Amino acid sequence: MAIEYTWTIANLERQTDTGGVVTVHWRVNCQDGDCTASAYGTAGFTPNTKDPDFVPFDQLTEADVLEWVYASVDKAEMEANLAGQIEEQKAPKTVSGTPW
Repeated sequence: MAIEYTWTIANLERQTDTGGVVTVHWRVNCQDGDCTASAYGTAGFTPNTKDPDFVPFDQLTEADVLEWVYASVDKAEMEANLAGQIEEQKAPKTVSGTPW
């Protein structure tokens, strides 16, 4: 089974006067069978309402905001780190217990 990654936006913080998003709270979950791993983070932005690409808050989609997140974090590195956690769960290098 292949590892599945699910990126989501947990919350947005925005300026009250312009609606410009200043902080994005994101999460990525991954799963491979019964093994799971996840990460949570934030990304900060400085909105510019004069920018032709500015999107008003009420017109944003999760896909729009995820693109911002992907541009601000190393998505491939994050997913590789989570894949490493999954592999460690499948074949742990250390275990605990007693022989009796």
